[in-house]
Amino acid sequence: MTAPLLVFGRRPVLEALAAGRARAVLVAAGRGAGGRLGEILEAAERAGVAVRRVPGERLGDLAQGAVHQGVGAEVSPGPALSEGDLEAMAWDEDAVVVVLDGVTDPRNVGAVARTAEAAGAAALVVRRRRGTGITPAAMKASAGALLHLPLAEVHNIARAVGRLQRAGFWVLGLEAGADTTIEGAPAKGRLALVLGSEGEGLSRLVRESCDELVSIPLAGTVGSLNVSAAAAVALFSRGREDAHPPGGGVEGRKRGSEGPG
Repeated sequence: MTAPLLVFGRRPVLEALAAGRARAVLVAAGRGAGGRLGEILEAAERAGVAVRRVPGERLGDLAQGAVHQGVGAEVSPGPALSEGDLEAMAWDEDAVVVVLDGVTDPRNVGAVARTAEAAGAAALVVRRRRGTGITPAAMKASAGALLHLPLAEVHNIARAVGRLQRAGFWVLGLEAGADTTIEGAPAKGRLALVLGSEGEGLSRLVRESCDELVSIPLAGTVGSLNVSAAAAVALFSRGREDAHPPGGGVEGRKRGSEGPG
């Protein structure tokens, strides 16, 4: 039997209730009903969602290290995409997809999801193996964004990149030291932004699959940004009027549009 998907913390639980995705609310035994917790209990009652009191130690075990603030919820997952959907979906002409190549810290996954959803991204793609799954810590860091943002968990990021290319996406790999900066990213058209793992960055096959590698110009002495901060900078740089599609867009790819197999 598959374990239920859980979120923890007062804000994520309220978001799950507001989104209609909460199946049950878990409250640490002995907690009062005042303040934000009272707001959660009222929202659960209005939504007809059951409230269960559980020992605080049990709640801590379920949270797997996430700060639970005395409350959690069993939730229905957000929209799920298959690898094939990446190529077959009828994407908007200016859709943005964020791809994570082996990011292992669930808090980074959650933070990137939160930024991507806020920036209007159409989907998030993560690697199923040698990455991190959607854990309670990732759900909490996303502040509820993972309940809304369509998610594709795939086995092969390079292959997923190829599917996005065949769907008309220009694929940018974010890499420190790349000669071209994110400031030159296309302002229009479908765009996939690929970010690598915290330690090694983009893997070789994924790097070679990207249409272009770009960097974030840094003025200080620190040589790189945290992956979630880099995602925020890159996503919100989209739409600059002085940016233009390189090489005439999809037809002018530096690499063939077929991408990896």
